[in-house]
Amino acid sequence: MRSVRRVPVKALSKKIKKHLRKLDRKHKANQIRRNKKDAVLAEKRHLGSKDGPPHLVVAVPLHGGLDMTSLLNLVQNSEGNILHEDDSKNGKFALVSPKMKQRWCFVQANRDDLHSLLDLVKVADTLLFVLDPEEGWDNYGEYCLSCLFAQGLPSFVLAVQGMNEIPIKKRNETKKQLSKMIEKRFPDAKLCHLDTEQESALLLRQISTQKQRHLSFRDRRSYMLAHRVDFQPSDESGLVGTLKVSGYVRGQELNVNRLIHIVGHGDFQMSQIDAPPDPYPLNPRVHKPKVKRGQDVEMADDAGNCAEMEEDVKVLMKADPSAQESLQCEVVPDPMEGEQTWPTEEELNEAEESLRLKVQKKVQKGTSAYQASWILDDEENEGEDDSEDDSDDDDMDDDQEYAMDEPISEEEEGSGQEEESETVTIPDSTRDDKYDENLDEAEEEQMLEKYKLQRQDEMFPDEVDTPRDQLARIRFQKFRGLKSFRTSPWDPKENLPRDYARIFQFHDFFRTRKRIFKELAADENEGAMVGWYVTVHITGVPLSVLEHFNQGSPLVLYSLLPHEQKMSVVNMLVRRHAGNSEPVPAKEEIVFHCGFRRFRAAPLYSQHTSADKHKSERFLRTDAAVVVSVYAPITFPQASVLMFKQRSNGMHDLIATGSLLSVDPDRIVIKRVVLSGHPFKIMKKTAVVRYMFFNREDVLWFKPVELRTKWGRRGHIKEPLGTHGHMKCHFDGQLKSQDTVLMNLYKRVYPKWTYDPYVPAPITWVKSEVQIDPTEVDME
Repeated sequence: MRSVRRVPVKALSKKIKKHLRKLDRKHKANQIRRNKKDAVLAEKRHLGSKDGPPHLVVAVPLHGGLDMTSLLNLVQNSEGNILHEDDSKNGKFALVSPKMKQRWCFVQANRDDLHSLLDLVKVADTLLFVLDPEEGWDNYGEYCLSCLFAQGLPSFVLAVQGMNEIPIKKRNETKKQLSKMIEKRFPDAKLCHLDTEQESALLLRQISTQKQRHLSFRDRRSYMLAHRVDFQPSDESGLVGTLKVSGYVRGQELNVNRLIHIVGHGDFQMSQIDAPPDPYPLNPRVHKPKVKRGQDVEMADDAGNCAEMEEDVKVLMKADPSAQESLQCEVVPDPMEGEQTWPTEEELNEAEESLRLKVQKKVQKGTSAYQASWILDDEENEGEDDSEDDSDDDDMDDDQEYAMDEPISEEEEGSGQEEESETVTIPDSTRDDKYDENLDEAEEEQMLEKYKLQRQDEMFPDEVDTPRDQLARIRFQKFRGLKSFRTSPWDPKENLPRDYARIFQFHDFFRTRKRIFKELAADENEGAMVGWYVTVHITGVPLSVLEHFNQGSPLVLYSLLPHEQKMSVVNMLVRRHAGNSEPVPAKEEIVFHCGFRRFRAAPLYSQHTSADKHKSERFLRTDAAVVVSVYAPITFPQASVLMFKQRSNGMHDLIATGSLLSVDPDRIVIKRVVLSGHPFKIMKKTAVVRYMFFNREDVLWFKPVELRTKWGRRGHIKEPLGTHGHMKCHFDGQLKSQDTVLMNLYKRVYPKWTYDPYVPAPITWVKSEVQIDPTEVDME
């Protein structure tokens, strides 16, 4: 008989629970996967449908020799589609397909206007890149692609027209070359041909069914592209008034109580949101007046007018003054806040006298004050190495028998000690005259020039020359010495500039961002829904905005999240653009494209580290990521950052790309300067150093600061020698004659208030053939 194995009940229950937990995890993973798939399908079906906004397609020509008119005409003539011409001169039209239940809005981008191109990409659902069949794209097309990739690309389609016009023998070779060119920028992308109406229908189907790519800075904000704009003056001059912008709501719901940002023009308030009839309906309704028998023609006309009145504009929302956000962007500083008393003249004089301390030393009788100043202190003798010669120790014991613990007779104590030792007081300026008598000033100047010539090629950016026409303690009065750059404390609220009284600051920026995003997710159905065609009434808008739109430039609107109109210190993490070899010095005005904003400012560069303090950079380097700090309106990450340098001829060169890091005014950026000196006379652990300072007062002022050398020695200043800046220094070891003594000084730096929301339109970009060596550019 076969034996039956008995399994304990507890072990069986554990096995069943483990199996059930495994099945639960599997079902949960399948459910999450199914929900994500359904969300993607719902997004595809919503975009371009009757309940969603039309599919916004921006056609971008990447070559100057392309004829966009013939391509757009081919798309318009698709069979079975209803054409709505909005602005045929500027290449704007709408297509409605009742068969596919889809609708599209096509806009042709002006490749010569970089700002218009970037603004259209901010709101586009799909980019239609049009390539040349032989060359693909030119230099300007490559430059535009670099800017678009840095800003963030939505879904895109590659199309080429005119491939059938190429001879059959060269057609295959041309296709291979074009495919190799496309793989560098667009891996795994398919190229669509547009030569027939059937191919244009396939293009529309691909645009409608492809997966949508998201841009981080527009996922949590509502935005719209203006289709119609009207201006109603509010004053007698007619320069300021209410701007009525009509368009489709995209992204998120549009709340009338929030602020709205017109890209390139500033922040404004909304007063009202209307709901006019949809200009591109998927199923247009035909109103046929019903005429009864016996009813005359005039009654029929009245019935038609009533039908038109039903389609009048409906008011959706009006702004609530109590709940509407304010346009205040700066804090009004209080001049009496943080008032402090300044030291009196008596306190300043006492501080000066404290630097001139007198030193008392016990030396042999007959020793002059000049000789006594060269005798080492007891602390220095105790710090000497034990590896000195025995003969030196014996001589020291013979000369200083009075310091031993052996008993001494009264006669020796009365006669010998008085003859061999006495107490000498050394004032601050004891040996100035005698030391300067042996100093050759001509030789000093000659050696100084020699050192400067030798150091020209080896000087690193932080090393500076001490000025000779100004006291160093005045030139570097804002600097301080640190025992350790990494561990030394630095109060972020100490000695703040006046501009810090004008900005806003978060107690915890990332926590506030998380709370605001959570509130936005909870506030549903509070405004105009996504896909509605609305008219937004924007108050206090200048007339120049309407003129900008009438010239053919796109008008893009973005709603602002709470606090995004307020000024603060914005930190951006950027990296040098590979196509630009020219260094960008500090204090130069740069054009920023940060998310949906565009402004000008002179940035402050610093290193990107995990420490609390960050060293400042002189210019934007090519080898590592750099943090750029500017005064700018608050923007919540994530947001892309583009930095452009303005040429003198009006062109904008892309110099760096990156992303928004944080909004933190407490981020400490430290500037370091290094003062260097050279050893003049070298003893065992002491040395006379010159050329670091050039007067006695500076040596006394910087005496507490620690010294270091390029060969790793550390020390400190003991006392000044003479009046020409020579000083006696003590180190932890003997110096080498070729060594250099350094002193590190640190100062916190702040960005300058150079924020300017107005950015002039750039002219067409032309590739610069001049290559500049960064090492030849003055870093100051």
